[in-house]
Amino acid sequence: MAYVITQRCCNDASCVSECPVDCIRPTPDQPEFATTEMLYIDPDTCIDCGACVDACPVEAIFSEDDLTASLARFRDINAAYFQRHPLESNFDPIVTPSRPPKELGTLRVAIVGAGPAACYAADELLRRADVEVEMFDRLPTPWGLVRAGVAPDHPGTKTVSGMFESAFRRETLQYYLNVEVGTHISHEELLRHHHAVIYAVGASSDRKMGVPGEDLPGSHSATEFVAWYNGHPDYADRTFDLSGERAVIVGNGNVALDVARVLTVDPDELAKTDIADHALDALRQSNIREVVVLGRRGPLQAAYTSPEFLALAHLKGVDVVVEEADLELDHASQALVDDPQVEPSLALKYTLAKEYAGGRRAEGNKRIVFRYLTSPTALTGTDRVESIEIVHNELFDDDGQLVARPTDRTESIETSLVLRSIGYRGERIGELPFDERRGVVPNEHGRVVGDDGTLLSGVYVSGWIKRGPRGVIGSNRTDSEETVELLLADFTAGKLAAPQADRAALKALLAERQADLVDRAGWRAIDQAEKSAGKSAGRPRVKFTTREDLLKAARG
Repeated sequence: MAYVITQRCCNDASCVSECPVDCIRPTPDQPEFATTEMLYIDPDTCIDCGACVDACPVEAIFSEDDLTASLARFRDINAAYFQRHPLESNFDPIVTPSRPPKELGTLRVAIVGAGPAACYAADELLRRADVEVEMFDRLPTPWGLVRAGVAPDHPGTKTVSGMFESAFRRETLQYYLNVEVGTHISHEELLRHHHAVIYAVGASSDRKMGVPGEDLPGSHSATEFVAWYNGHPDYADRTFDLSGERAVIVGNGNVALDVARVLTVDPDELAKTDIADHALDALRQSNIREVVVLGRRGPLQAAYTSPEFLALAHLKGVDVVVEEADLELDHASQALVDDPQVEPSLALKYTLAKEYAGGRRAEGNKRIVFRYLTSPTALTGTDRVESIEIVHNELFDDDGQLVARPTDRTESIETSLVLRSIGYRGERIGELPFDERRGVVPNEHGRVVGDDGTLLSGVYVSGWIKRGPRGVIGSNRTDSEETVELLLADFTAGKLAAPQADRAALKALLAERQADLVDRAGWRAIDQAEKSAGKSAGRPRVKFTTREDLLKAARG
């Protein structure tokens, strides 16, 4: 018997170092780790010890004997990876990370943001140094996209917050929630109170399609929709027109699949999750029967991961539809599929698409329809969206890259709701340098680089604002470790200026500036109140979705 890694894998890689026989791949020091969909366990080497299960922060690892029907295929998915990448054990000794010398005293670090990148950075600092960490977030709650971005029907993925909660119980980490840097405290003031500041603010805005009619009522970003159904207080008052029978999602990444599921799954199933009550009420009244998901390239180049695509097959009352004509491959894509050395995850994408194309469709089911090689050219309507105009694309080889270009074939799809899901984008942070083209703070492995090309002393970045909006929750772990490693090296080398004021002075300053500051006790009160309400309703939690209600709960 072996253990199997399944769909909800977040690439945190906590399991890798815990495996006594080194049979989990890829590892963080391998190049493919940065782009892999998930981690895999070699079934021929696994000794069934269960160490990886205990280490996994999102409950993604199961004994092969305990796999449910919806997860059974992951036994073969794990095995296929090692058929393509035979296991070569790494017997190099694990090097214990160095710690700054005790005589340097206590390192003080401010972390701006409270999402996964911020939390992984804080966890690494707490493990590696005698440190005091202050974590700032403009929302009254921590966890960032774990709370406000992960789909409500993926509760296992959200359990990573429990790992952070456990690590942050010590008073060495303080929460300053509902505090906005730039409003309640400046960047310069943060540096006066700390040796260093790490900005881990993510990528909060979204990319535009850049087509006529994009601003018509009925056209929204998936970012808005996801934040709305997850109870983000900045989006609780949004409304979405669910009166039509068809919605169109532009883009086919995992966020697009999340949105498609939420729009089609039985609301009674969502009622068992932590979805926002206002969203659940709206979805109960929804008339949407079909969600069309548009991708500009072919099925092999789709942005979704194979595990998320596979999971759609197990939705009750929902058909996944792919037209056979959309599976005709260009010569380059066909060569990829026919290559004996094709990556298993890529082959699986195409295999799944063919299975959906040949699958049975039940009368009365809702539908998620995947359309490939299509791009929007305009949204049409008088007072609101009535249809989306699309052009059919073809792929051509551009210096080794398969790029989509439009043909002369066009089409119109009637719809009253269009959600664009074509990527996130970082926003400028105060006066910090900013790369407008990439939407990131310029940096060298996490050290912020000024406009003149020199390093800014004591200023660091981690997460999407550092590397751009790519990767999953666990990708932030290795990213944050890299940033913290350099920060500690700078501290040890005496490159960081000592704080001019202590922790007590910071607390007094913020108490004066922000009367509604939410600290550890306030967040604990919110958390307990939401969980208590959820327990009585048979749900994980019932979220407060306005700042007023969150602050009221924080005050007890």
